[in-house]
Amino acid sequence: MRGLLGTVTRKSSLSAGSGITASLPRVMRFVSGHRFSDDSKRTRGKRLQALGLLGLMSIPIRNAERLHVVAGARTFFVTSSTWGKCGLLQSARSAKLLVNVLYHYRQQLEYRLHEFVVMPDHVHLLITVGAKMTVEKAVQLIKGGFAFRAGRELGFRAPVWQKGFSEVRVYEQKAYLGIREYIHANPVKRLLVRACVDYPYSSANPEFELDPPPHHLRRF
Repeated sequence: MRGLLGTVTRKSSLSAGSGITASLPRVMRFVSGHRFSDDSKRTRGKRLQALGLLGLMSIPIRNAERLHVVAGARTFFVTSSTWGKCGLLQSARSAKLLVNVLYHYRQQLEYRLHEFVVMPDHVHLLITVGAKMTVEKAVQLIKGGFAFRAGRELGFRAPVWQKGFSEVRVYEQKAYLGIREYIHANPVKRLLVRACVDYPYSSANPEFELDPPPHHLRRF
């Protein structure tokens, strides 16, 4: 927010009416040994179905080959949950702190931040990492940075996060738009607000500065 981050608005230039007809992303990974406690096949299926990805990609449990981990600029939809799916992020102080951590590492140029939402028990991110950064390292910075500061500033005790995270590699603009809409809709679906722009810890709120959509996404 403006008071918290001192940022100005620079919203994404892509819109749902841009006429993009690209197909959906082809890769989704759940990091080895890092499965959410409620991330059953049914839960994962609902998440994929909501994003329009069900039946279009495989879901290997283990890491992809190392050659695919580090490349050029890569865009990911990332989800990570709090320990035991507890509402550790439901207070204004903890949610603002996580947003602050997100923007701290963005300012350090560790990644580009396109979209995000901080929910009471999980966080969704749409980020791009460069050739010298992996998505695993970027998420480690965010989760580790938040856990450290939450312990020091809010009195949180470890563990704060579930182990690991889930990710979707985003290749095309149509998928990017669908994921952005999904992120924005989360607080409304959980009945936390009536309109996505009213949620104070989401990139749908016009007070946040965001990085523009990456140029490497394919268009058809």
